[in-house]
Amino acid sequence: MNDVLSSQRIIIACGGTGGHMFPGIAVAEQLLALGHRPLLLISRKEVDAEGSRKYAHLEFRTVPAIAKPRTFSLRMIPFFMRFVGTLWSSYRLLRRERAHAVLGMGGFTSLAPVMAGRMLGLRTYMHDSNAVPGRANRLTARFCTAVLLGLGEAAKRFPGRACQEVGTPVREEMLHAPQPAAARVALGMPVDKPLLLVTGGSQGAQKLNSLMVEAARELPDVQFLIIAGKADQSRVASLAEGCANVRVLGFCSDMPAAYAAADAVVARSGASTLTELSVIGKACLLVPYPFAADNHQFYNAQIFADAGAACLCEQKDLTQSRIVEFVRQNVLNLSVRSAMQQAMLSRARPDAARVIAQLLVQSV
Repeated sequence: MNDVLSSQRIIIACGGTGGHMFPGIAVAEQLLALGHRPLLLISRKEVDAEGSRKYAHLEFRTVPAIAKPRTFSLRMIPFFMRFVGTLWSSYRLLRRERAHAVLGMGGFTSLAPVMAGRMLGLRTYMHDSNAVPGRANRLTARFCTAVLLGLGEAAKRFPGRACQEVGTPVREEMLHAPQPAAARVALGMPVDKPLLLVTGGSQGAQKLNSLMVEAARELPDVQFLIIAGKADQSRVASLAEGCANVRVLGFCSDMPAAYAAADAVVARSGASTLTELSVIGKACLLVPYPFAADNHQFYNAQIFADAGAACLCEQKDLTQSRIVEFVRQNVLNLSVRSAMQQAMLSRARPDAARVIAQLLVQSV
């Protein structure tokens, strides 16, 4: 391990959603293993508090962050005033911590710390996981030493910026998922039947959840594990009454086990979810969140579908029969499922967190 003098203080701004926070945690764990001192900045949202709770070995601080409204909007005035306050707080924090570098994992939680780092003359980086970057990341990129990409296809969206494709970081626990049988036992699921995992992500998925219960009634020999989200858990559980092959959870704290237990997955196509699916190698049906900024989840999913790693179905086209067809043709057909799994594994970048951590602590 490095001594105190060579140990660097690295600030990682990663709050707002699990898709920003969990990759940031993965990088922080690698930095810690290298003998450095990461500090993770997260938002004051409950999702951040809940997601960070199990990582007691890491250091977290909360910072205020609000989404930028439309530029020509009266709401820009209070946004600007609050942003200036957050920028000043970030500037003082970086000076107080004697930071060496700043990494933003995306979203408006990243903008102020990265800008403050640039003002202090630090090395500043931003990581973008998606095929189509959002407006916050396009703005933040202007203040970065380099832009780090999960998908190389996004480079064209950052004209004139130094870009490097590194993959999207994945938490260490995802790289050591349990064996399927052990995972099913841990989750209380049968070990001798096909299992479909359904997860709508932090944005929720009411229509997706409802259609899954309907499909489960038509597929009694297939087990369905539906992570419905806390807000939709009771409604979905009511819909699933009498379905012995359906288990409904509001939240799952052990996603490595959930992924490992599944023969296939139905999911949104956020970049973090796709990264985890590729590392574990799961055939999947991707249903992009239709209200994602710039429809970026659709373009994420399209890359994986084009590679033969997934089936893509937009939510407006999703039906009970489409789900049943996916299960029968892609999950229960072992040769097709195996080919999809291999294609998914070929997209994996399990070393992304280590590559980014080493980049962050390079000599000035």
